[in-house]
Amino acid sequence: MKQRLFGLDFFRGIALLLMISFHFCYDLEYFHIHNFHIHTNPFFLKFRIVIVSMFLFAVGISLVLVHKNGINFKSLKKRVVLLGAASLAITLVTFFIFPHSWVYFGVLHFILIASIVGIFFINRPYISLFLGIIILVLYFFGLLSMHPLFRFLAPILHLPYFTQDLVPFIPWFSVVLFGIAFASLDFHTKIFSNKIFSFQKYLSNLIRFLGQNSLAVYLLHQPILFGIFYLFT
Repeated sequence: MKQRLFGLDFFRGIALLLMISFHFCYDLEYFHIHNFHIHTNPFFLKFRIVIVSMFLFAVGISLVLVHKNGINFKSLKKRVVLLGAASLAITLVTFFIFPHSWVYFGVLHFILIASIVGIFFINRPYISLFLGIIILVLYFFGLLSMHPLFRFLAPILHLPYFTQDLVPFIPWFSVVLFGIAFASLDFHTKIFSNKIFSFQKYLSNLIRFLGQNSLAVYLLHQPILFGIFYLFT
């Protein structure tokens, strides 16, 4: 792996640690150990926004790194298969655990779609930046959202009104677009090549290792936490 990618792995690793801490608090609430009011507490709502934003910003950067010199169909096929299988697994597992709030379009579902759509914006930094801003502005003014599509699909697909994890394409695709613009303008090499990301310390190496194996960590950490809490409660 090139030196300049260490920073991106470190960035993903930090996002994963934040996510694990968030889910740790979620599990404390789920097992009735402590009630954080995860779904209504302003702190946790903002905390989740930060975590998801970090992941999706990294997705945009990664798309540029992989496809900057042309679409890498081998990598794209592998990514679609892995994310498709992981997304389906999460949907099925949550359907049985949370039958009234199963995950039908969570983080991995979103990344799967964004990884395909985002390819069309590679090496188009200003278009990506402009469109990302437009999406956010229209969303915050209530002029653009996924609610009409949800209302149409909900009775057809029997989608739950509340879900354990939802990352709607609008407005979150704007964050991916910002990541694409960031990397297309080569800012990632200026920031992520900083020596702070290449320290050969145990903690730094561990964080980068988590970032390099983000999908596996994402899929495994919650079952492990659930198992631990189940044993102790």
